[in-house]
Amino acid sequence: MPEPLKINSPYPSAEGLSQDALSLRIISPAYASSTGELNAALQYVYHSFYFRKNGYTEIASTLLSVAVAEMTHLKILGETILALGAPPVYCRCPYSGFDYYSAKYVAYSRSLRFMLEDDAIGERQAIRDYGLMLKKLKNAQVAEIVSRIREDEVLHLNALQAILKDFKG
Repeated sequence: MPEPLKINSPYPSAEGLSQDALSLRIISPAYASSTGELNAALQYVYHSFYFRKNGYTEIASTLLSVAVAEMTHLKILGETILALGAPPVYCRCPYSGFDYYSAKYVAYSRSLRFMLEDDAIGERQAIRDYGLMLKKLKNAQVAEIVSRIREDEVLHLNALQAILKDFKG
């Protein structure tokens, strides 16, 4: 398994958090919605298959490193959701008990350039969504977790933009 593409800074812990319905509602979509970490991880893995098949092994490895970082974010958000008082089920909002995640949200393009562009769009959306969450959150500990994850998303976007700039495929 490749190392995650992340900044060199530890992730804040969810330890000590208690039930907090407001924070839970704010962060839950980042976990397992059409724009959440689960979707991002699956999409990067899917895209890496095509890049590897077409001989772009370095790009495929970078995409897998981003996928591992997104899986790390998924783990952190799942632990945070559980600490905030809800089961970390794969849905947009754990309290609702429905609206489960579907892999139909993965961008299934077969054009390598479109894949990179879809991934960059996803990172921009994540950065924007995490920024909006930070404006709404009252819980400082949850805000620290979200802020740290957002920093990785900025790194991912920068990496994708560099790949897109040089990509000729």
